[in-house]
Amino acid sequence: MENDFFTYLIVMVYFLAIAFLGYLGYKKTKSSKDFLIGGGDMNPIVMSLSYGATFISASAIVGFGGVAAAFGMGIQWLMFLNMFMGVVIAFIVFGRPTRRIGAKLHAASFAQFLGSYYGSSKIRVFVAAIIFICMPLYAAAVLRGGVFCMQQVLGIDFELALLVFTIVVASYVIAGGMKGVMYTDALQAVIMFVCMAILVVGVYSSLGMGFSEANRALEEMADKVPENLAAIGHQGWTAMPRFGSQQWYTLVTSLIMGVGIGCLAQPQLVVRFMTVNSTKKLNQGVVIGCLFLVVTVGVIYHVGALSNLYFWQTEGKISLDMVEASDKIIPFFIGQVMPKWFVVIFMLCILSASLSTLSAQFHTMAAAAGADIYGVVIKEDEKKKSKTTLMIRVAVLISILISFVICFVIGESSESPIIAISTSLFMGICASAFLPSYFCALYWKGATKQGAYASMWVGLIVTILLVLFIHVKESSVLGVCRSLFGTDTLVTDGMLKFVDPIIFAFPLSCLTIFVVSKITAKKSAGED
Repeated sequence: MENDFFTYLIVMVYFLAIAFLGYLGYKKTKSSKDFLIGGGDMNPIVMSLSYGATFISASAIVGFGGVAAAFGMGIQWLMFLNMFMGVVIAFIVFGRPTRRIGAKLHAASFAQFLGSYYGSSKIRVFVAAIIFICMPLYAAAVLRGGVFCMQQVLGIDFELALLVFTIVVASYVIAGGMKGVMYTDALQAVIMFVCMAILVVGVYSSLGMGFSEANRALEEMADKVPENLAAIGHQGWTAMPRFGSQQWYTLVTSLIMGVGIGCLAQPQLVVRFMTVNSTKKLNQGVVIGCLFLVVTVGVIYHVGALSNLYFWQTEGKISLDMVEASDKIIPFFIGQVMPKWFVVIFMLCILSASLSTLSAQFHTMAAAAGADIYGVVIKEDEKKKSKTTLMIRVAVLISILISFVICFVIGESSESPIIAISTSLFMGICASAFLPSYFCALYWKGATKQGAYASMWVGLIVTILLVLFIHVKESSVLGVCRSLFGTDTLVTDGMLKFVDPIIFAFPLSCLTIFVVSKITAKKSAGED
């Protein structure tokens, strides 16, 4: 009873802190610009912590931590790409010109940035529509990760945990806008960082081994890999899968490349570059962002793999034999290996990771629907512009309800790694549909609006077709191919069905913007 009281007390204090920061955001939100980009003058430390917390969600901690338990430490390459691409390249190569051009265009959202740069309201609405339609699946996956952890600690039903979690995030996003989101993100980032630092020490202590000894013991467990996993390329939890195998293609093309490259065109991350008013502030955020990602992501991927060693020592089983659904491995493992007080803190870590990413996602979807689609299609006059913030808040509520329903329908029983799959799928869509046009807006003046628009369509359509009919990891779950053709994938032999859609869609999208831009530029020159 005393432990239950401590748990509920900690959770209550946490939610009160979130509510207070959301209230601060509400008090400081006076206009649609405040709601969308925090007025454009956010503190660089708050911005970088918010960026990191938004980047690292329950997808990374629960979903990809579970994947590390199944696949092993090969997924640490994703941590490297998260840091190098997601922070160093993102801030320096993309962030600087994005902030400069965004301020010049008075852009307050990713869709508005691209639409204004290319001088096309059609592009703005199209980008916003992709965000609003596709992002709820990713948001539902993040929501699911946070709900699992809340279940593990509080011992409540999935449906109740889902309802409570949704209400909490809805309250401060709707009220506080970007300022409320970023203030709470900063607090959540600190919690995540401290929690991961304690976790790695606690796990090694529970194993009774040092770093080298534990890793060597895990390496010696290669013969414990189940036959079904060994058959598809698994070579142990400290080794990469066999080159060219099914598991190698899944790990490298879907999880490492799909997420590692896709993060560069994440609308909810890009918009954070527009919340500061100088390049100097962006530069200050690079070191903070790198340190945050190395500790948070690096630790959970490492700990996920080590869970196999712990369970083998204590139960004579590997992680997948202890918990069938990989999405549940990390919450279960933490509950077994760490003391009760830390389990409560870890739950706050997962809640923080989920809330920070969810709030950014809901804010981004709301901006897409309320500011980009409503604002362009309705063509508000000056009198109606005062309703913009209200419409965005309504859009927040709608996006939350959609994500809630998706998460509820998926439920808790699915044994597929839904969180990791949804994350890599959405990031793959962003990379294929948005990244070529986004990069060209920053660095190639020869890109035309026709080229950008065609590139987005090609990236989106190719990704969707491959997801529905070729890439077996998604097509087997979605069931469209089976309904039409009686098989999970149209490719029944070879490794093609395991290659992620980004490997085909992204190059085609890049080629499209180059070719169409050259053609339309010559046509325009000829007409002149």
